[in-house]
Amino acid sequence: MEFFIISMLNGLSYGLLLFMLSAGLTLIFSMMGVLNFAHASFYMVGAYMGYTLSGVFGFWPALILAPIIVGGMGAYFERLALRRVHKFGHVAELLITFGLSYIVLELVQLIWGRTALEFKPPEALQGPAFTLVNHAVNGLSLIWGAAPAEMCSAADAAIRIVCSPFPLTRGFMMIVALLMLISLWLLLTHTRIGLVIQSALTHPHMAESLGHNVPRVFMLVFGAGTGLAGLAGVIGGSTFVTEPSMGATVGSVIFVVVVVGGLGSLSGAFLASLLIGVIQTFAIAFDYSVLTVVDQVGLKLSDAVRNSSLIQLTLSQMAPILPYLFLVLILIFRPKGLLGKREG
Repeated sequence: MEFFIISMLNGLSYGLLLFMLSAGLTLIFSMMGVLNFAHASFYMVGAYMGYTLSGVFGFWPALILAPIIVGGMGAYFERLALRRVHKFGHVAELLITFGLSYIVLELVQLIWGRTALEFKPPEALQGPAFTLVNHAVNGLSLIWGAAPAEMCSAADAAIRIVCSPFPLTRGFMMIVALLMLISLWLLLTHTRIGLVIQSALTHPHMAESLGHNVPRVFMLVFGAGTGLAGLAGVIGGSTFVTEPSMGATVGSVIFVVVVVGGLGSLSGAFLASLLIGVIQTFAIAFDYSVLTVVDQVGLKLSDAVRNSSLIQLTLSQMAPILPYLFLVLILIFRPKGLLGKREG
């Protein structure tokens, strides 16, 4: 039971990290109609900026300053480059953001190097948030923080005790992602700023006639979206690893999340993030192959079939491609996505 609970929490925490990334991308697309190919690069820059600033000011100031700086970079890029090619259509926007991703990658490697950096979380976030103790006799129990060593070892070797800690950094990641979801929803639906943003999207000429600077609104939206990616970078970099390939690791997955959830749908991105996070986590945890199932059932196969690499392929080996299989199925049976309202 503790295996299922910890695996589910790990899947949800990874899914919420994907949501933190896809939320900014969804915001940019829903407001501006731009699929930002460099979005994962801003995530990487956020991690490196957080690492540098935490060494000077500490982690908590860096958690605030890094997203602001990354958001400013995004706004400046929209003002300087993206706005100029907007009139040439989506292909030009995709190409310029695609080129930006390579420029950012090279600059990061020039400034911080090609090796991984040791971006440690603060002491307040180190250690487990809680520990699940599965005792063969006493059953399952929850201990806040780290469980004492004597609880995880038994005097009698016949008694099985399993202690499963859940990292505090992942719990913090989940809290921040949920706060981000609530904040974005309130901002877009219950504030004057949200109404201006939505009106600038649907009726730009009317918004301009009412005195609103629509290009500035788009610039701020793009900056806010990249700032959210920077926030995810600080948390993801300190929780997992900060390296030049971290953007490429999640870059394609967040586009899967956005398409599966529905282009422009924030709630759809949230649902798709959780589904993909949980599916991948459990696929890695359950290391079974077709051959394993056949052996458990008791079926007999020829040596040629048993030695086939396809039948020996485990679920954990297939985990990286599962989101893309999910994407294909969604595009076939529901092209608008799970909760999408617009055609991609």
